[in-house]
Amino acid sequence: MTRDAPGWSFHSFERVVAARGGVVCTSHPLASGAGLEALRSGGNALDAALSAAAVLTVVEPPASHLGGEVFIIAYVASEGRAYALNGSGNAPREIAPDRFADGIPLRGPLSITVPGAVHGWCEASRRWGRLPLEQVLEPAIGYAREGFPIGYKLATELRTNQDLLSSYPYSRQQFLGAGISMGTVLRQPEMARTLEAIASGGAEAFYTGELAREMVRGVREQGGVLSERDLAEHTSAVLEPIRSTYRGLEVLEQPPVSQGHILLQELNIVERFDLAAMGPLSTDALHTLIEAKKLAFADARRHLADPELHDVPLGWLLSKEYARERAALIDLHRARPRVLPGTPPGDSGTDTTYLCAADSEGNVVSWIQSVFHRFGSGVVAGATGVLMNNRLNGFTLEPGHPNCLQPGKKPLHTLNSYLLMRGGRPWLVGGTPGADYQVQTNLQVITNVVDFGMNVAEANDAPWWASHEGNEVVMDSRVPDATIEGLRERGHAIELLEPWRGGRTVQLIQLEEGTMLASSDVRAEGHAAAW
Repeated sequence: MTRDAPGWSFHSFERVVAARGGVVCTSHPLASGAGLEALRSGGNALDAALSAAAVLTVVEPPASHLGGEVFIIAYVASEGRAYALNGSGNAPREIAPDRFADGIPLRGPLSITVPGAVHGWCEASRRWGRLPLEQVLEPAIGYAREGFPIGYKLATELRTNQDLLSSYPYSRQQFLGAGISMGTVLRQPEMARTLEAIASGGAEAFYTGELAREMVRGVREQGGVLSERDLAEHTSAVLEPIRSTYRGLEVLEQPPVSQGHILLQELNIVERFDLAAMGPLSTDALHTLIEAKKLAFADARRHLADPELHDVPLGWLLSKEYARERAALIDLHRARPRVLPGTPPGDSGTDTTYLCAADSEGNVVSWIQSVFHRFGSGVVAGATGVLMNNRLNGFTLEPGHPNCLQPGKKPLHTLNSYLLMRGGRPWLVGGTPGADYQVQTNLQVITNVVDFGMNVAEANDAPWWASHEGNEVVMDSRVPDATIEGLRERGHAIELLEPWRGGRTVQLIQLEEGTMLASSDVRAEGHAAAW
């Protein structure tokens, strides 16, 4: 197979969407349409992203919902600076780790953490939005109340997860009551009422009062331990993004508890190698990227935790000196089956929705939200229409580990969103769902653009890989045969996927001299909507 084999080439110009007024890229056409309408109505990029995100909770319930969490990087043009918002929740205060002798349950009411998405939405709207919340949430309210036709992807997800949703009465009523055939109209009236309450009363209406009481009642009725205090005490954190540089560009990412530092470490390591000279999809380039991924993930699994309770040594992890040490461990001729984390000086020791938006004023938003695994816990919280996350599975039960489960503590998160700056201004914004695949996919897309000079559609369309434990790698079969054979010779265990398959849905915007160039992953149902 040559690199210009049928199904993919380095010349995907026809799928680059160009705009000057604004652009929003999402995984569902109704969400992209809502974001575009916000822009056309005088809103900015944050309003567009929030309107799209709210619609996605209605039309993509396997990936995100009101009971999930959100992470946002927002570049505010009027201030000339970027912010990182962490809208994730803590473990319930009544959770008892000692009751999990057989491990943290993957699903169900005891897998739930405090939902943080709604507070994050409202805080972002208050700080950086222009339109009233009622107007921004109107499309989502309409699709929840009046319904929308189920597409192929959602119908497949509902059938696949029918047993899970059938196990909980409110979930069964909300998602399976109307049937699960493609074209069936799915209405969620309880969710519409909750969205209306948020639109009129903001975060307070969700985290206190009647709505909070019903969420708690519904969760506890089904065996959970979420409390009104858990909800009332929840807040979002607005922080400085963490930063590094890559080939003269500044790269901004989410700070812990996000895994965003993994992407920065990966880039720091591969910066020590001349990828451009190796060539795109070459054995040398892919081998280097895969080995860098292993090294960064080993560090994350040892050191990442809630920074409120544990010291995460970011200064050391993101230093160029440490990257030089890690890069020296890469053998260009052999894959490492086992990679150990580094030791700081003095130290002893799923499913998601991503979207991005930009406007003509220079505001840029990188936005990711999730309920963790598909349909999260599977539990709808009473008569609220709120599908709850299963993010408690982000913890470990290993005694003494920084990320060990503890009441009132945040688990580590795979969710991350990035922004690349050039000359002090936003240049490339993007991201993807995919749990641990996220930072691996982001690494590939960024190097496709920066090192190999691909446009946003080419970078998005390029064959994809993901590294598992040890030397196991899944890979799009469109990768050239010579590269696949070369990787196998170096010790990588390659599992080939059908063309265009993979656990990613990339949305990407590049900003060039007043023009926005955008691409939405063809693996999803959405598109880049431009104005």
